[in-house]
Amino acid sequence: MKKHLIALTVISTLSLSTQTMANNQIQASERNGKTEMIGFGSGAAVGALVGGPIGAFIGGFTGVWIGKSVADEEELAAQQQQLGEQQQEIEVLAKRSEQLESLTQQHARVNAQLSQLKMAQQQKLEELAIGLNVQFKTGSSVIEPHFKQQLDDVVYAMSLAPDLKLDLTGYADRQGDSSYNQALSEQRLAEVRRYLINNGIAESRLHSKAFGDTAPLKAEANLENNFFDRRVTLKLMSDRGMLAAQ
Repeated sequence: MKKHLIALTVISTLSLSTQTMANNQIQASERNGKTEMIGFGSGAAVGALVGGPIGAFIGGFTGVWIGKSVADEEELAAQQQQLGEQQQEIEVLAKRSEQLESLTQQHARVNAQLSQLKMAQQQKLEELAIGLNVQFKTGSSVIEPHFKQQLDDVVYAMSLAPDLKLDLTGYADRQGDSSYNQALSEQRLAEVRRYLINNGIAESRLHSKAFGDTAPLKAEANLENNFFDRRVTLKLMSDRGMLAAQ
């Protein structure tokens, strides 16, 4: 009976100490402190029942050590969970980075293709700015198939540059009288205009003028030189009338 009273007294004293220590531990680390003090109280109670006052003292500190171990394990588990979440975030960011890199490469390829197209367009515009001649047979205003293909290139180039206009000039060689040659140059000019308009070029973008046989390329009239005078010349021009050699 006496031993039981001593055990109860020790338990009460240790319980008061437990509450004081718990309050101090809550200010530093609430979770760890609670776990350690639960371990201390449980260890003291078990020690008192088994081994009296000395057993209560030893059991109390043993309980503290056990409680601290439990708290450490819980904190370690929380840290591992946090590390796992961080690892998932890193994997998501890495995947997004790969996607961004792929988009950057695609953008670079598209830019390279656009640069090539722009260079080809620039070359075509420069060629047309120098002048394109549609040649005709003697006394004819029929556009030959070879020159229709060149006119198709003109249509395409103008579709890429809507601000450009086309200057058309019609000519004839010096065979026949001047009135006939003037009318023939106008008819050749009209055929070229009609072809361009039928293929999508607005009439407002075309400026035309016929010169007949008054503007030969060579001073001497002969069969060879006459060939170069039977023509319609096309030149690309800007809205301000400047040649389109951008």
